[in-house]
Amino acid sequence: MMQLAYHGFLMNLVCFALTLILLHGGEPRVGASASTHDVVKIGAIFTLKTINGRVSKMAIEAAEKDVNSDPRILGGRKLSITIHDSNFSGFLGFMGALKFLMTDTVAIIGPQSSVMAHTLSHLANELHVPLLSFIALDPTLTPLQHPYFVQTAPNDQFQMTAVADIISYFRWKEIIVVYSDDDQSRNGITVLGDKLAERRCKISYKAALPPDPTASPSDVADQLVKIQSVEARIIVLHTFTKTGVLVFDVAQKLGMISKGYVWIATAWLSTILDSSSNSLLPLNSYNTIQGVLTLRPHTPQSRKKEVFTSRWKQISNGSFGLNPYGLYAYDSVWMIAYALKSFFDQNGTISFSNNTNLIGMRGDTLDLGALSVFDGGKQLLDNILHINMTGLTGPIQFGSDRSPLHPSYDILNVIATGYRSIGYWSNYSGLSVITPEKLYTKPANRSISNQHLYDVIWPGNTTEKPRGWVLNNGRQLRIGVPNRVSYQDMVSQINGTNAVHGYCIDIFLAAIKLLPYAVQHRFILFGDGHKNPSYNDLVNMITADAFDAAIGDITIVTDRTRIVDFTQPYIESGLVVVAPVKRLKSSAWAFLRPFTPLMWGVTALFFLIVGAVVWILEHRTNDEFRGPPKKQIATILWFSFSTLFFSHRENIVSPLGRIVLIIWLFVVLIINSSYTASLTSILTVQQLSSPITGIDTLISSNKPIGFQVGSFAENYLTKELNIPKRRLVPLGSPEEYAIALERGTVAAVVDERPYVELFLSNHCKFSIRGQEFTKGGWGFAFPRDSPLAIDMSTAILNLSENGELQRIHEKWLSKKACDLHSTDNEQLQLNSFRGLFLICGIAFFLALLIYFISMVHQFCQNSPEKSDPSNGCSSRSARIQTFLNFVDEKEDISHKKSKRKLEDISSIAYSKENHLRSISKRVQMDISQEAPFG
Repeated sequence: MMQLAYHGFLMNLVCFALTLILLHGGEPRVGASASTHDVVKIGAIFTLKTINGRVSKMAIEAAEKDVNSDPRILGGRKLSITIHDSNFSGFLGFMGALKFLMTDTVAIIGPQSSVMAHTLSHLANELHVPLLSFIALDPTLTPLQHPYFVQTAPNDQFQMTAVADIISYFRWKEIIVVYSDDDQSRNGITVLGDKLAERRCKISYKAALPPDPTASPSDVADQLVKIQSVEARIIVLHTFTKTGVLVFDVAQKLGMISKGYVWIATAWLSTILDSSSNSLLPLNSYNTIQGVLTLRPHTPQSRKKEVFTSRWKQISNGSFGLNPYGLYAYDSVWMIAYALKSFFDQNGTISFSNNTNLIGMRGDTLDLGALSVFDGGKQLLDNILHINMTGLTGPIQFGSDRSPLHPSYDILNVIATGYRSIGYWSNYSGLSVITPEKLYTKPANRSISNQHLYDVIWPGNTTEKPRGWVLNNGRQLRIGVPNRVSYQDMVSQINGTNAVHGYCIDIFLAAIKLLPYAVQHRFILFGDGHKNPSYNDLVNMITADAFDAAIGDITIVTDRTRIVDFTQPYIESGLVVVAPVKRLKSSAWAFLRPFTPLMWGVTALFFLIVGAVVWILEHRTNDEFRGPPKKQIATILWFSFSTLFFSHRENIVSPLGRIVLIIWLFVVLIINSSYTASLTSILTVQQLSSPITGIDTLISSNKPIGFQVGSFAENYLTKELNIPKRRLVPLGSPEEYAIALERGTVAAVVDERPYVELFLSNHCKFSIRGQEFTKGGWGFAFPRDSPLAIDMSTAILNLSENGELQRIHEKWLSKKACDLHSTDNEQLQLNSFRGLFLICGIAFFLALLIYFISMVHQFCQNSPEKSDPSNGCSSRSARIQTFLNFVDEKEDISHKKSKRKLEDISSIAYSKENHLRSISKRVQMDISQEAPFG
């Protein structure tokens, strides 16, 4: 391609030199020419043997006639447009341009070829002659380098953006491009590649053909045969009429315009469809290209366009249909006319002067003085760029980048009877089934959900969207499989027949069966079989084209997603910490463990505070909270702690007291519930203890950490968690895990959860500590933008929905875990409640002891003293019996009997005393009566 461009440049230089030699001796013009010109000369350069050339010639001549028929435009002046036929020759085109530049031409319409435009624009820049083209649409013809070159139609940058949006809309990832190897086509394909890259798509193959119209059937056939060996089936054809027709003719013979293929032709095909009748169409029939998509510059419907379209049959004598480039040709003439009108209104005059850069070369063999500078060229160019008119193509204005405002295209689908529109593309809102001019009245919306097209009839007369790619010629896919040493159930076990099978293999095979097409494949083990391979190296083998895919326990991490595409994860995975644990034995004081000592102390203090507060609030109004100090203290203590069981019996009468009690009872309810739940867990669940509680304590411990060889855990620990590499210990198998953890070689092992679950199923001395500190999953790796990755993701989702994924998981990974809790351990042991029973026993004993002493004291106080010493002391057994009878009696009866006995004793003593007194009185009376006779 570079050589062709270089040869083209040399050819242009030769043409320039030869032309100047031929022009030697021409009459030089010095100073300004006549101040007035009745005729304004304009040149036009086209290849008249092309459809666009013929249509443009007819449209330009019609525009010239219309402008000259309206004296208001140029104030009586006339346009004189001379059309030069370049006849596919850059040399002839250059000659025509020089001829125009030597005859006081103020503007040139054309050229038709972008190759010629690059060369002529340098002349236009030097001589200040505006160059207007609506067919040379090379996006590299920028105004910075070519300020006097103006593209009056949207250039190929917008057309290629439309093609990229169509490809993205149908979710294709790889395409093939077929193009003519000239400046315009080649640069357009470069822009297409950039636009596709922005949409995560790419060009997988470029087929360059000789420049139009020099391509031969053999040239085309050679390239199309190569395309057949490429997996992609989306073909973008960017060329010109003759080459494009030839490509379709050869593709039809090779069976490439059939089901499974997608052809997108740029605007050259719509030109043929619009301008040619079926009799002139150089294809056998529309059936030959049925299903092809093509673009056409969009021109809105208007009254002016309808009138011109009705005139076209007369203008062309029915030989050619009108295509959009005929409309652009007509409008280009009117643009120059309106720009000249403004030029003359600004008192501009058409004059030419010698180029000061060429004065020194007069008299040389090359007489360059024959070329003059258009003095009003810059002013005319500014008028063109600031034009604001409505033409056959709609409103005409130029943006800040000097491209027409609101570029848009019709999207056509070729069918058996002609073609049909399936939508539009505009730089404003992207793909839509609504005309662009209607969308301009609404806010721009290029979101994915707002992109729409009508259904397409694809090659093969099908409405089913083609997949866009095929597996190349039945070649077996090379599937890389890690040759693991440990955890072989995960990925690859090799049986006696050297067949590879395992968890990941089964998932891959089940997903392959769900694909709507056959996939030939073979598994290739990666690794030496002595240690686990590096999974980063395995993924890199895909980018090196050593593998077409890699399957296995490959974790989806950021670094890997930058170089390959992963499927939907088929299992969740995250890093966890495994550490040795000790079982906490049940303690006699286990019932105290739900609360910390501080919690116990604060709770007890609040019980006392609540009792005191309620006593203060109730003391003056509630008789139950009155009485001697000892009784009130007992009441406070009883009331406080009885609320723990909601068993208080004291009535609360004050409103404040009731509010306090309600709040406190709610707090007690929460405390009771929390205590009950915590104690239940402590007494029924196996309690494990370890100084490592998670990744945070492991990082801060500065102890060695084990990891699985080949795992991404090493990079994560060093790069993400900044753990020094000297602390990391590589371990190759579950047995090495267990040995390292038991001997204390490592404080813990960091690995992915699926591996850890298998490890713990046979090693119950260890446990997962803390939560997963990464989130991710395992997936199958494919090359970037591989369509197979998308189809496999869909298949994995189907496996998940129909339950097959879970069945495979249970087959390989759901092993029975070791028995952490025996039947005896699941029962509550006496030792867990020994402390409670001990407290109850001591309380019972002390209560009985105090009660016994109290009873003995009461018995001794209440027992009657014997006045008759002759009876002596009662026997010990009698006294014990009396004591037991005393204890057995109700307390109030005992008090009454004691009181009655005391009253009886007092009455007896009183009666005896009265009896003695009566006897004494009787004796004294007897003595007194006997005395007189004595």
